[in-house]
Amino acid sequence: MKIPLAAEKSPRPETPGDPSVREIEDVAASTGADLLHGLSSGEASRRLAAQGPNTLNAAPPVSAWRRVLSQFQDPLIYLLLAAIAISLLAWAMDGRHGWPIDALVIAAVVLLNAALGYVQQAKARSAVEALAKLTQASSSLMRDGRVQKVALASLVPGDLLVLNEGDVVGADARLVAAAALRVHEASLTGESVAVLKSTASLQAPAALGDRVNMVFRGTAVTQGTGRAVVTATGMDTEMGAIAAMLEATPEAPTPLTREVSRLGRLLGIAVLIIATVVVATILMLSELHSAGDVIAVMLLGVALAVAAVPEGLPAILSVVLAMGVQRMARHKAIIKNLSSVETLGCASVICTDKTGTLTRAEMTLTRVATASGMVDVTGVGYVPEGRLEHAGGELAAGPLREEAAFALLGGSLAGNAGLRQDSAGIWRIQGDATEAAFLVAARKLGPALQARAGRYERIREIPFTSDRKMMSVIQRDHDHGGAAMLISKGAPDVLIERCTHVKVGAATVTMDAALKAALLRDVDTLSDAALRTLAVAFRPLHAGEDPASASLEENLVYVGTAGLMDPPREEAAVAIRQAQRAGIRVIMITGDHPRTALRIAADLGISGAQSPALTGIEMDRMGDTEFAAAVRQTSVYARVAPAHKLRIVDALQAGGQVVAMTGDGVNDAPALKSADIGIAMGLSGTEVTRQAARMILADDNFATIVEAVREGRGIFDNIRKFLRYLLSSNMGEVLTVFLGVVGAGVIGLQAPGVAVVLPLLATQILWLNLITDSWPALAMGIDPAVGDVMARKPRARDARVIDARMWSGILQTGAVIAVATLLTMDMLLPGGLIEGSQDLAVARTAGFTVLVLAHLFNAFNARSETATAFRRLFSNPWLWAALGLSLGLQIAVVNLGFLNYAFGTVPLTLEQWLLCAAMASTVLWHAELRKLAGRAWRRRAQMRTAAAGGPQ
Repeated sequence: MKIPLAAEKSPRPETPGDPSVREIEDVAASTGADLLHGLSSGEASRRLAAQGPNTLNAAPPVSAWRRVLSQFQDPLIYLLLAAIAISLLAWAMDGRHGWPIDALVIAAVVLLNAALGYVQQAKARSAVEALAKLTQASSSLMRDGRVQKVALASLVPGDLLVLNEGDVVGADARLVAAAALRVHEASLTGESVAVLKSTASLQAPAALGDRVNMVFRGTAVTQGTGRAVVTATGMDTEMGAIAAMLEATPEAPTPLTREVSRLGRLLGIAVLIIATVVVATILMLSELHSAGDVIAVMLLGVALAVAAVPEGLPAILSVVLAMGVQRMARHKAIIKNLSSVETLGCASVICTDKTGTLTRAEMTLTRVATASGMVDVTGVGYVPEGRLEHAGGELAAGPLREEAAFALLGGSLAGNAGLRQDSAGIWRIQGDATEAAFLVAARKLGPALQARAGRYERIREIPFTSDRKMMSVIQRDHDHGGAAMLISKGAPDVLIERCTHVKVGAATVTMDAALKAALLRDVDTLSDAALRTLAVAFRPLHAGEDPASASLEENLVYVGTAGLMDPPREEAAVAIRQAQRAGIRVIMITGDHPRTALRIAADLGISGAQSPALTGIEMDRMGDTEFAAAVRQTSVYARVAPAHKLRIVDALQAGGQVVAMTGDGVNDAPALKSADIGIAMGLSGTEVTRQAARMILADDNFATIVEAVREGRGIFDNIRKFLRYLLSSNMGEVLTVFLGVVGAGVIGLQAPGVAVVLPLLATQILWLNLITDSWPALAMGIDPAVGDVMARKPRARDARVIDARMWSGILQTGAVIAVATLLTMDMLLPGGLIEGSQDLAVARTAGFTVLVLAHLFNAFNARSETATAFRRLFSNPWLWAALGLSLGLQIAVVNLGFLNYAFGTVPLTLEQWLLCAAMASTVLWHAELRKLAGRAWRRRAQMRTAAAGGPQ
């Protein structure tokens, strides 16, 4: 079939840089194109050498050693590395006796943490690579006067592309010919419906989605044929502009990454202060007689510094996050970075694309308006299951059903789409989605209609053109002697004007003015519901009538108008309600028409039916202050470009919001990278988008995001739990050593000929950290969530993991642990506040045991800052197992001879064990009293608030 050439010229403003507003001849002249024969191979080679290949700049792959090195770039890791260096120095100063156990254990923790992070990133990278789809590697074009295929990278400006159904456009190009050409541009513009293309020059520069005489790299031809002159390749294309924007967009650290970095710096400062204060205090208060005494004091400062550092924190944090990643993987979510699994837990805004994310990306025919009334078509997507309904029930046989059935049959016959079920049972379409929607809807009427369609044979097609706004087919009806029938489909206002009669039941009636007005009102009703409308009409052809006659599409019989839409996902509506209940604002950002966007937003509960949408053009007119105010109020954005999406995300973040951005198209990638967490669609998403995102939905299910939010909030709660536990326990160790040395004379902690007597030995501190800082903290990392985490508001962007209230609890708990430990030693030692009769070894072993048991009791305290430890006491069997293991190891170190020697302990009697348990339990009772007082204070505050708000 010959392709019609360009439309007539029309006056327009001259814009040399924009080919969409220039005439075809001007574009051809400026690019040096030959509209008949294409470029010669020699000329194409010269241009390729001069301008470079048609490829996008790709970030160089990160080498394995750099990925390993990145695992150590964290303030907490820096702190542990410093602790390793100090421990090695102390070991060297002490004569290098034995192995530097402290340094080796901390080094093992650091290496374990690095291995966990590296393995998880490698898994995510493999998953992303597995999701990458094969893309078209060649493009059809005219060269040397003939159609040939060349590699996409070989395209140059001036090439003449030959476009056919199913092709992927290889470069940006200006159309010079088009026959019923439709191009799906959702990946670039967000427009859910394939765009009908034409060759006419635009009167003025237009938004990307409205440049109907252009085709763009990475978009797909769904119908028709065309030819186009390449105007831009590589990074000069619209996709290249997005790639450049993506490259220039910095990737913001996650809130957890920022907070852990801050915590690492804070702990580093605290460790230096603690070590300095302790060493200085001892040097001032003690009588040191030799250099050995000074070295002993310095080693004590090192031991305290190491004790103050929660060595297991990075590894435990990585393990807890990795377990969260694995749980999310079971929900079909791939997390590329460990810290990102927690980020959604603090998200206050989710910005989401419409097409394919909130909607199914499956055009569905939902209503049919005929002369006898309105019919609803149930079922969504491409599965041919559903029925016709009217007035809330199934449509019975009669005139209305006859009209609706003929409209669906005619619409499916006047199209070129296909529908099939693959080996996996999934229904798939070929061709234009709108035409396929008629085919799916017709199948819902059952085998009878399919048999009826089988009696027709197409003998000619009159393609769609932008001038006529309709297309027609001529079908031969073999059940009626091979009689020919014209079936037309097109814009309702155009088609109705060509109709003289209307189908009513099995008969036809003359269309008068009143009937015509009623039909147009029905069309308006469908349009007001944000449905895309297409009308169907027919006309029996007389024997001998000329199929090429210009009057063939006149005097038609109107059948009906169909309303179509890309339906919202049912699970998306549920997920949005859950997100809103969790205090998360959902914003829709799309390249689609404002009316369509508002309809989908209203159906899903994102905005009210009367809420306005903000368009890209309106955004361009706004200054930063005005736009910041608009962002706080607007939940639907339509006809937006990639730069607009990025501006929305930046404005929300500037307003203190934690932003999650979902999307599937190339146009979403810069905003995904800039957001606090970018979420890409794994199935329908482009490779560029998946690479830019931190999280990938392998099943493209928006509802998975809600599971990720729930998971993230639970993880954050558990991070606070084990931080509360680790820091308060370590604070107890530090205060025990510090107060024990400073108050040694008060509690009788003395030994003949020793200048400084330590309440704990360095090996005991190491053992304490080993058995109490690891397994119990790890078990707390998988503690079940307390209450409904989705019933509370998101935490603020600047909220601290450890706030002032938590620091107060940590200091109080540490003080109680230290006092209980030192009092126990005082009870056993002669002299001091309480007279005892045991030697230093027994007292030190008892103090050591109290410290271990106090840590174990503290694990129950740390599970909640407000709730009693006895609530849900047995809900975490892993915690009980961890505490049992720690207790068993402590019993062993106290009672086994070879461990006595290694750790400076002696066996304790049953009475002494009971004393240790009783003293250690004070940390639990102190916390219970503090929580009880806090609950009582909050109840009184609530009562005062309620009273103040009551009747005066």
